Amino acid sequence: MRKAFLGLAALLMLVVVAEFYFAASGAFGSYRPHHALGYVIFSLPLVMAAVAALGRLPRRLIGLSALVAGLTSVQVVIAKLALALGGSTGALVFGLHAVSGLAIPAVAWLILRDARTLPRPAAPAGGADLGEA
Repeated sequence: MRKAFLGLAALLMLVVVAEFYFAASGAFGSYRPHHALGYVIFSLPLVMAAVAALGRLPRRLIGLSALVAGLTSVQVVIAKLALALGGSTGALVFGLHAVSGLAIPAVAWLILRDARTLPRPAAPAGGADLGEA
């Protein structure tokens, strides 16, 4: 489970970087890829939290994974609120979308860093070997 979690953590970091790329390129075209990838950034950490819990990984990794999903939900609320307000007020509120979005790669990096340094599980006690009689 540790290797699976590490792989998911690396994938999350890659997806988050791609999300920033699509946000920037969307300024000159369509935000559809940015919007679609947002669903992945919400769903993937939920899967990661489940894998971490099933693998009995540290609670910190479970919590940080859930935090990314929560921060993604905040992003949606900010975008919807800005759209509802419209005009210059909506534009000011939408600026928070970019600022709060900076927290997501920071937390994703913490997850990846912690996942890379997870200790290996301890060997079973007794050192029984299948070849022993």
